[in-house]
Amino acid sequence: MSSTLGPLLLSLQLATVTTLILLVLGTPLAWWLSRSNSRFKPAIQAGVALPIVLPPTVMGFYLLIVLGPYGAIGRWWVEVTGEALTFSFTGLVIASCFYSLPFAVQPLQSAFDSMGKQEIEAARTLGASKLDAFFTIAVPLSAHGFLSATVLAFAHTLGEFGVVLMVGGNIPGETRVISIAIYDHVESLDYATTHQMSLLLIAFAFVVLFSMFMVNRRLVKR
Repeated sequence: MSSTLGPLLLSLQLATVTTLILLVLGTPLAWWLSRSNSRFKPAIQAGVALPIVLPPTVMGFYLLIVLGPYGAIGRWWVEVTGEALTFSFTGLVIASCFYSLPFAVQPLQSAFDSMGKQEIEAARTLGASKLDAFFTIAVPLSAHGFLSATVLAFAHTLGEFGVVLMVGGNIPGETRVISIAIYDHVESLDYATTHQMSLLLIAFAFVVLFSMFMVNRRLVKR
């Protein structure tokens, strides 16, 4: 049981941290994409959506280069902390943020797009600042978008394999998430443990997605 619980808890920790970071960083990006008419908008949208179409190993390879001890970010990190980003939990978080970015940004952008501009403009005419209007008007009206972004980013991070394997390797207790543990047990022909882990992950993902659809349905009816 401990061989199952350890990777699962690490995966839940990774998914939670990644989701929180993506909500903080993805919300202003999604708002800008929803409101901007910049000529650079299509290029940024394409960049955000890129992880959806790229093979995870391709993204994992380039993240491994950039985050490695001789990469642009990895070298700086080693100089500051004395530790490498690759094959560490911090490296997994950074890689997961890149890989799950569209699953946080796109639902938020869709929610902001469907909201329209009248409510924000009305709040602005009544003297509300841009920040105040955003938090008091835009956020409540886009609650379903925040819920979808949270659940999709969390679930996608929980199930990722190629990127975390390339960047984090397979270090028990530090980077050995449940998807990698499942692969290990398949390789060793331990199908009983593989079934246990896989069914646990399937059940968890179903419950999370089912809950999201139920809550979204109630939000739409309001």
